[in-house]
Amino acid sequence: MSDEQTTPQAETPPQAETPPQAGPTPHVDEFSVTGDQVLEFLKKALHEGNIRRIVLRDESGKTLLEIPVTIGVVGAILLPVWAAIGAVAALVAKMTIVIERAE
Repeated sequence: MSDEQTTPQAETPPQAETPPQAGPTPHVDEFSVTGDQVLEFLKKALHEGNIRRIVLRDESGKTLLEIPVTIGVVGAILLPVWAAIGAVAALVAKMTIVIERAE
């Protein structure tokens, strides 16, 4: 036996490759609205369907609220979301709504 001490070398784990995104790229629409128009605009957009995500941004482009919308979401589940949107809309005079739609 030798008196030399060897330090075990840490093995680097293999890097997982990120798989390509499946499915078509979503279609994104941006709309500028005033605070009092936000809820009515979003209700109308949700009735049109095919919405994946809604993002509310202020005039400078900062994201205020991001809401994923799943298929089958109905009114009772959206009540807390409507309250949050109303609160954000009351604080901001003008905002941009980004709607991501499924192709």
